[in-house]
Amino acid sequence: MSVTATFASDHGSPLPVKPSNPSPNASDHFFWSYTEEPHQTRRQAIIKAHPEVTKLCGHEPLTKYIVFAVVFLQITCAACLRHSSVLSGRFLLISYIIGATANQNLFLAIHEISHNLAFKSPTANRLFAIFANLPIGLPYSASFRPYHLTHHKSLGVDGLDTDLPTFIEAFVLDSILGKAFFCTFQILFYAIRPMMVYQIPITSLHVFNVVAQVAFDILLVRCLGAAALVYLIMSSFLAGSLHPCAGHFIAEHYVFDKQPVSARTPFNRVPIPETYSYYGPLNLLTYNVGLHNEHHDFPAIPWSRLPVLHETAKEFYADLLHHKSWVWVIWQFIWDKEVGLWCRVKRETGGKKVGAEQFNRGSPTL
Repeated sequence: MSVTATFASDHGSPLPVKPSNPSPNASDHFFWSYTEEPHQTRRQAIIKAHPEVTKLCGHEPLTKYIVFAVVFLQITCAACLRHSSVLSGRFLLISYIIGATANQNLFLAIHEISHNLAFKSPTANRLFAIFANLPIGLPYSASFRPYHLTHHKSLGVDGLDTDLPTFIEAFVLDSILGKAFFCTFQILFYAIRPMMVYQIPITSLHVFNVVAQVAFDILLVRCLGAAALVYLIMSSFLAGSLHPCAGHFIAEHYVFDKQPVSARTPFNRVPIPETYSYYGPLNLLTYNVGLHNEHHDFPAIPWSRLPVLHETAKEFYADLLHHKSWVWVIWQFIWDKEVGLWCRVKRETGGKKVGAEQFNRGSPTL
């Protein structure tokens, strides 16, 4: 098992109103919860114990330089592979080793930017996210932000948190082969699922995202050939497939430690860990996204200062469950019969949908 012990104090207080039976279907095996998500409670406790952590909030100027470098790297690789067969070993290896790692880095740059952590200006953040989106090949940055911020505001809330697998996904893919399929094609699940759960309003930002991406793709093909675009899209697919860095998608919120049978009955209020951190070396390539408890506790603190938060409030994080390897996470997720798509904490009520009206709010908040 790749996790360490936790305490019940990691979890939020009971919700004031008990919802109706959230799991009328006997085939539903999610962990339904009547407690609030733990991050707001822990954030308040940390601020009380260490008020200086609020000074860590704000944008990180270094982010834009890293994004420029990675975008340049991907365009350079695309140019170098323009005469290569897309099925050649050279093309596939570079796509997996360099391309997938680089595009995973850009995925997580867009994640940072969605929290207004690259620039002070909200407009600059929106436009820069579209720029970071270019080597990914397909437009998504404008849509990602409202869905992701809703994930933060509505962690585990069924029908709002689109990071949660649906009942159909969990039921159909409840096998070793099903989980292997999910891990291989998880980028497609994360791309398509949100639109199936609920639709966000289309804004001029979405239109600009699409126009800019299509224009970039056309220019790339005309200048470097179709193989260059195939490289970028293949890199994006592999970044969300069986790749070491893709382990973070599963590591962040799936319940990996074995829970007592009573945990499946929500009225027992058994505390269930629902966010896991990872403190290994792959954080160097992924904007410290492995410090995920820390990120959910303080989404207004940029990637570069999350380790400072962790060290400052170490007594709050030392005993929480955490992963030691994203590669092991993928392996265990596929092969361990006790772990799967059912292993997510869900809530029937609570949360808040973040939509187009929030697009112009630029100041990061706790």
